[in-house]
Amino acid sequence: MNLYDVYPLFDINIVKGKGTKVWDDKEQEYLDLYGGHAVISIGHSHPHYIEMITQQLGKIGFYSNSVINTLQSQLAERLGEASGYQDYSLFLINSGAEANENALKLASFTNGRRRVLAAQHSFHGRTSMAVEVTDNPKIVAPINANDHVTFLPLNDLAAWVRELAKGDVCACIFEAIQGIGGCVVATAEFAQGLSEACHKYGAVLIADEIQCGYGRSGKFFAHQWLGIKPDLITVAKGIANGFPMGGLLVSPDFKAVYGQLGTTFGGNHLGCTAALAVLDVFENEHLVANANEVGQYFISQLQQLQQTEKHITEVRGRGLMIGVVLDVPHAEVRRKLIFEEHVFTGCAGSNILRILPPLCLDKADVDDFIGRLKRVLNTL
Repeated sequence: MNLYDVYPLFDINIVKGKGTKVWDDKEQEYLDLYGGHAVISIGHSHPHYIEMITQQLGKIGFYSNSVINTLQSQLAERLGEASGYQDYSLFLINSGAEANENALKLASFTNGRRRVLAAQHSFHGRTSMAVEVTDNPKIVAPINANDHVTFLPLNDLAAWVRELAKGDVCACIFEAIQGIGGCVVATAEFAQGLSEACHKYGAVLIADEIQCGYGRSGKFFAHQWLGIKPDLITVAKGIANGFPMGGLLVSPDFKAVYGQLGTTFGGNHLGCTAALAVLDVFENEHLVANANEVGQYFISQLQQLQQTEKHITEVRGRGLMIGVVLDVPHAEVRRKLIFEEHVFTGCAGSNILRILPPLCLDKADVDDFIGRLKRVLNTL
């Protein structure tokens, strides 16, 4: 049997990681400024993370959600404290797509409606409803195209309010900083106006914090820069530093009903342990504050580079979620960064470098990358 060939792959076999660095099977070191799609939050192979998972694996790795798992309640308490959402409830699943799927389902259960408003250039996942609210027709199969969704420009508050005023909107879902959309940042004016309109017209406000959340923006959640408190908040990626896990934070306005939501693997012992280890490292190493400080420095250094070097037209983002807009396609830039300068970045659109490093990144790493990027830009 062969692998189902759906991923275009770089011819590199990564076998080891430590902090912000990874190594291939030829012992070549790379600076990792992508963290596997923003998944690596506390750095590769953090010793506390390894120790906690190893100890838990020696006890029990999994049992079903039909019995008490005190690690789940510990995680809910710790996450509430870390994020400032102590009054919310936590539903644990396996991935970001499932988090958004369950958020949309819970919204519809609550108000009985079917229509959703989502932002243009959004990405919310690849499962049934999550992919329908993703603005990319290429990955929406005919079976998922059910006409539930209206796509609107991010930050165009008037357009969203006009649709909400029709009275049939179940939920509005948005990313405070768009990921695949190119690190476009939602404005406070838009977010606050949307929150008010949702409450006025009986719609549920869902903040997709799967990529932009969990400390990456320099606050625990990116929407906390915007002065809002969404009804539902979805998390994944950085929550467990690579262990498959997701979560849904639920406002106290929602009433839990037995059997309404469910999962087999979600909230298992190993996943909860991984997530608790991440919160330990966040607290002990002040990684959210580090993301803010180093992120500001990173953006300022890129803006300085923009003034002196060709090909950079805009620098977007906040914290350690940064988009570098180029006047050339990103493909050749990324190829040179990987194979000549040995640094991983992501991409968005056809001309945006997307930078999503571990939150332990330091200013020396930033300076290192700026030098490597400058050399690449000077070859184009």
